[in-house]
Parts: sequence; structure tokens; C-alpha cells
Amino acid sequence: MLTLEKFEEATELVKNVTLPTKLVYSEYFSEQTGGKVYLKPENLQYTGAYKVRGAYYKISTLSEEEREKGLVAASAGNHAQGVAYAAQKFGCKATIVMPTITPLIKVNRTKNYGAEVILYGDVYDDSCEYARKLAEERGSTFIHPFDDLDVAAGQGTIAMEIVQELPTVDYILVPVGGGGLITGVATLAKMLNPKIRVIGVEPASAASMSVALESGEPVELPSADTIADGTAVKRVGDQIFPYASENIDQMLLVEDDELIGAFLDMVENHKMVVENSGLLTVAALKQLDLKGKKVVSILSGGNMDVITMSYVVQHGLIQRDRIFSVSVLLPDKPGELVHVAQIIAEAKGNVIKLEHNQFVSTNRNAAVELRITMEVYGTEHKNQIMNSLEENGFRPREIGAKLY
Repeated sequence: MLTLEKFEEATELVKNVTLPTKLVYSEYFSEQTGGKVYLKPENLQYTGAYKVRGAYYKISTLSEEEREKGLVAASAGNHAQGVAYAAQKFGCKATIVMPTITPLIKVNRTKNYGAEVILYGDVYDDSCEYARKLAEERGSTFIHPFDDLDVAAGQGTIAMEIVQELPTVDYILVPVGGGGLITGVATLAKMLNPKIRVIGVEPASAASMSVALESGEPVELPSADTIADGTAVKRVGDQIFPYASENIDQMLLVEDDELIGAFLDMVENHKMVVENSGLLTVAALKQLDLKGKKVVSILSGGNMDVITMSYVVQHGLIQRDRIFSVSVLLPDKPGELVHVAQIIAEAKGNVIKLEHNQFVSTNRNAAVELRITMEVYGTEHKNQIMNSLEENGFRPREIGAKLY
């Protein structure tokens, strides 16, 4: 059972492994929404995510004998590091089964917390099945990433901290994958103040909780294909679902493209790296009428590799017309390239890439193609440059931008 006493116990215990992630008031998102928006930055935890809360509390409920037999978990990311770190604090052995495609940095971080890492399977489901068998063979305890009430109680400590710091909070927005986090947060929030509205946010292409709530029971999705990999779960947990269905007030869906813009907003306005799953709650703010409301968006984690960051930044700049590419045709004679460059320079555009194709036409004296990728201030500035090229006799055609 998830009781207030259990949550209170968990709140005190998780202080042993968590940093105090005080609420951050966001002037930017408050201005955008008309409400008072606060961020709960769980991306700043030791392990880069909230998962250590549930793992630590779960381990605390085990007997010494159970701990001595070791722990087993399956994860490709935040849960792996949370279990490994929590196990290290209790001085017990942890074995984490990770998919073979797990990035090396995540494997090494998990090992650095003292865990044994076994690479098995191409996807999480394969790793999870193997981890369960391994736990059974060894007599170890399997620590589920979300479908466990003790784990959910540990995650729910976030709600206790929010309410203690902001007692008059109106809305709490929670990222949803398997449902462990929102189950804990929603259940405790309603115990503390039934007037608090708890809103879950899922990727549109991995809406397992939304489907479950509509169906009245967990349903397995055919796929969960999203850049928010931490919430790419095809089926929510059976054990936690009754609590989730009773306490969640609303579910919102976010498209992957919206997460790309949210990443730029977070980096530029708050200087914080938040992984795509953790950005769900800020991307969803615009879907709500928040005028006069106090809102907390939980940023669930910040474990994003540099390659993914570069991809998201590039696509975000293109999405917001701060980088764009244009194609123009010009005669193949001296001075034409300089002419185009001068027009762009006078309009304050910054050229970052040029491609000169002399073979676009059989008569290159009539026309060669120049593809220009440039950095601008936004849509208005882009249109200004396009108009300048048009006015000078060129016929610019916008094309898909690629930085490399």
C-alpha cells in the first residue's frame, strides 16, 4: 500500500542519496504562459536523474539477507545508474543488464558506481527478460524501473519536496513512461492537498498511460518510437496503475518536434541540459491555461550524450529559422558569387556553408547552382534576405538545411 507514512519514511531516507533540487522560478516560461512556472531540476541529481530515489528506498525495504544475495536490474539509462549508486551506498552488489547498443558512456558510468554490467539483447525487453532469469537463478532481488510500489514511493518524495517549498502549488506536471514517477507524485500530492492538479505528459508516439486510462487497464502499444527514449514504454505497470488511474487528473501528449524547441529554450534561458524525456513537461505548458496559476514542471533527468545534443541543437535552429539554406541560379562568370555574398552580408546574414554546382545545367554559361546555408536571427530576418536576393535579380528557393 502507498500510505502517507511510507512516503514520509521515504522522504527522510532518500536525503542520503539526493541533492536538494530547489525549485527554479522561470521568468521565461512564466511570461510565455501567464502563470508562475517553477522547474524541479532532477537533472541535477548525482546520477543525473530522479531514479535514484526509488531505487534507494526499495533497497531500504529489503532485509540484510536479501541485500547480501545481491540486486539485479535491467536498464539502458537512468534506472541503471540509480540502482548502481543506491546499491553502492548500501554496500551490496548490483548487476545491471543493458542492451548491447547502450552508449559506452552510460555503461562506464554504471560500472563506476560499482555495478557489474552485462550487455545482452538489442532492446530493453530482451535485457529485462534476461535480468529476471538471472535474478531467479541467483536468488537476487529484481529492481523494476517502475512497476513496484516501493519504487513509486521513493519517486513520490519529489511531491513532498515540492509541497514543502511551494504549499500553494496549483499544478504539477510529470513526465510519464512506465508510470512509476507519476504514481508516486500524484498519490502523495493528493494526500497532502487534494486540490493540486497532477498532469501527466507523454510522447505522442508512446502514449501508454493515456491508452491505459482510456481502456481502464494497461494495454501494450505496438511500438514506442520517440526521441524521448526515457519514456519510450509500450505498457505501463500493472501494480502501479490503480493508483495512477485514481490520482492523475489529466494527460497531455507532446510531439517529438516540440521537444527540440524545448531543449533550446532550456539551454538558452536556464543554462541547463535536460534530456528529451525531462523536457516533456515544459513542452506541454502551452497546452494549458495557466494564467494566475502556480505550476511546477518536473525535469526528470539530464543524461544526454553529446551526439544527441548536437542533433537536437541543429534541428532546433533549423526549426526556428535561425539556420536555413537557399538555392540560387547564376551565370558562371566572375563576380557573380561575390555579388550574392555581398547581398547577404549587407542584410546581416552569416554564411556558414557554400556548395557550388556547375553541372546543374547542360549549359553552365546560362546557369550554375549556388546553395547557401546561413545563420540568421529568425523568420523575419530570413524573409528579409530572401527578398533582397529577389530584388537583385536572383530567384531564391529555400531548401532543406543540413549543417554536415
